Amino acid sequence: MINPAKIASDNADSEPRAQHNSSDFWRVGRKIDVEMPARLHHPNVLAAQSGGATEFSAERKHPVHIVDLPTKTISMTIGGLLPDQQTSKHRHNYETVIYIVEGSGVTTIEDKQVAWQAGDAIYIPVWAWHQHKNASASASCLYIACENAPLLQNLGGIALREEGES
Repeated sequence: MINPAKIASDNADSEPRAQHNSSDFWRVGRKIDVEMPARLHHPNVLAAQSGGATEFSAERKHPVHIVDLPTKTISMTIGGLLPDQQTSKHRHNYETVIYIVEGSGVTTIEDKQVAWQAGDAIYIPVWAWHQHKNASASASCLYIACENAPLLQNLGGIALREEGES
């Protein structure tokens, strides 16, 4: 079982939060205060392997750079596929929008083939099996992926990912 308190304690940027239950519903806030984080900038994302990116890349079996900023609802990664490389088949219960910066390839989403090239964006629906493949034998691909996994993690550690057969 996932322990939300453990997740919060593992996050260096987190602070203890008040816990509420259904009897507290009437305590809905009347104003919003800015929560100004200490960090607003992640310099040179592609050069820095921060936020567990080295382990993340090894687990994913392709280069992935984590944009390490204190977002609470969305994440951004910059990933790549080497020539002829493909990701493992996988699915997750969070949405993903991918913008292709350079290269071309194909993504299989369930039983659909989606060809893409630089300048395209693709959408990965919740819990859809998918796999990305670089179409070139000589050039790499570079993409930016935005996901709402942090939202699910902050709602109680309910972000899920499952690896399939490659």
